[in-house]
Amino acid sequence: MRRFRAGPGALVYRTPLYGVLLKSRAPQALGVVPGDPWPGDPRQGEALLAGRFAFAGEERQADLPPWLDLSAGSAWLTALHGFDWLRHLKAAGGDAARRQARVLVTSWLDGFSSWHAVAWAPEVTAQRIVAWIAAHDFFLASADDGLRARVFDSLSRQIRHLARLVPGRLRGVDLILGIKGLVYGGFCLPGRGRTAQRALWLLNRELTRQVMPDGGHVQRSPSLQLQVLRHLIDIRGVLRAARADMPDAVQHSIDRLTPTLRFFRHGDGGLALFNGGWAEDPAFIDTVLSQADARGRPLRSAPHVGFERLAAGRACVLFDAGAPPPSGLDARAHAGSLSFEMSVGRERLIVNCGSHPSETGAWRGALASTAAHSTLVVADTNSASVREDGGLGRRPHPVEAKRRETGGAVLVEAAHDGYRDGFGLIHHRRLYLAENGEDLRGEDKLEGGSGGQSYTLRFHLHPGVHASLSQGGDGVLLRLPSGAGWRLRLSGGTVGLEESVYLGDGPEPRGTLQVTVRGTTAPGGATVKWALRREKKAEGADP
Repeated sequence: MRRFRAGPGALVYRTPLYGVLLKSRAPQALGVVPGDPWPGDPRQGEALLAGRFAFAGEERQADLPPWLDLSAGSAWLTALHGFDWLRHLKAAGGDAARRQARVLVTSWLDGFSSWHAVAWAPEVTAQRIVAWIAAHDFFLASADDGLRARVFDSLSRQIRHLARLVPGRLRGVDLILGIKGLVYGGFCLPGRGRTAQRALWLLNRELTRQVMPDGGHVQRSPSLQLQVLRHLIDIRGVLRAARADMPDAVQHSIDRLTPTLRFFRHGDGGLALFNGGWAEDPAFIDTVLSQADARGRPLRSAPHVGFERLAAGRACVLFDAGAPPPSGLDARAHAGSLSFEMSVGRERLIVNCGSHPSETGAWRGALASTAAHSTLVVADTNSASVREDGGLGRRPHPVEAKRRETGGAVLVEAAHDGYRDGFGLIHHRRLYLAENGEDLRGEDKLEGGSGGQSYTLRFHLHPGVHASLSQGGDGVLLRLPSGAGWRLRLSGGTVGLEESVYLGDGPEPRGTLQVTVRGTTAPGGATVKWALRREKKAEGADP
């Protein structure tokens, strides 16, 4: 569970005096009403109408939300107090949904009119400010004067509190969200000009730090890339609605982030599973890309953020060939150096295991491990030490990837030193995709060491893939749901099929399989060679 850290100011925030300091003349209406381009899910809206509060893989049933349920994970509490789910009630439509939104907002106001470590955490407060302002026309514009006065009074105090905390301990996408809350408060509520200008100053600074020259986000997570792009689209929308000067950095960052988000998409429209990410909803990704209104084809290579894309024919391979994100920006980072994923058309074939919404604890330890990725593991040891409360300790330093393209074929080579200190080994990986996209070849080489270390090369399979070992024991036949067959041949160890787990498209674990190659290093290292080729249908075979 991610811990809510109140920080050194908690003793002050709890006092009645702090509540007095947050008081100011509250506005009676929004000065700027921003658009809200993000669709909600009517099914989730109906669940909220029925008192089912389902977030981050957990569900609670109650007439009113159990705002401080001690058994709930922090990701569930963050989502509940953030109110982004108001858009689902809006999507459900009708007076019942509008009344339920008012009941739930009133319930929150009754319990959290003053500071609380969970409800008033900076990233939670920022999300709630954005959600209440974005849903203003849905639940507040026609509300009675009493509720409107309470909401605007609370918004005023929340914005003043947030302005005291940002940037504070926030980093990465959480800091962009915190700044977004200040932008909404500063430009949409009258009389907040200083807050607005400080928010833009912070935003310019952070975009320089967080958006890499190739358009990748510094935290190296495709899901976080999607979040940052959405935040910037919202910020741009507020500035346009306010007819404020648009900082060049905002549009430039949108223009860079958009092609790189496309870079991380598989053929099914979802995202690759690196560094705490999920496949996400392809329709929502389409909406974000449409709202970005930024041209640019998917990149072939993103060297600054450290990923390579090998695409030919119907095949797409995404390869993590970079260093983990820096300390402080690695809360979601995984020990997945040199892992790869592969899709064929709209079907995923080779995957990483994904992540769990809890982000920390036992699931964090399991899914962030090197063994949960399609790469090589030495002595059941992570290539980077994984902290269960988030972040990495010891970490590898991959060398710069080398990429060569000839006649439509692509070869990428990379290496990391995550096993040098403990075992004296360097892991080298070469991936080659033929120009027709039907032949992927790989070589995993451990270089150095005195020998005697166990290793396992893993290829995690999507749950839709059927796998069977060949009679000779040196390969595996993989069958996609469409019926297309691919044969994986391997040398350099004992080939096996083992159980695995997949959490790429939801919080519920799905059983699947992994292909493994197990062996022991000799003095100087070891080499595993493999080839994944599409099976040709025999002449006269059924289609």
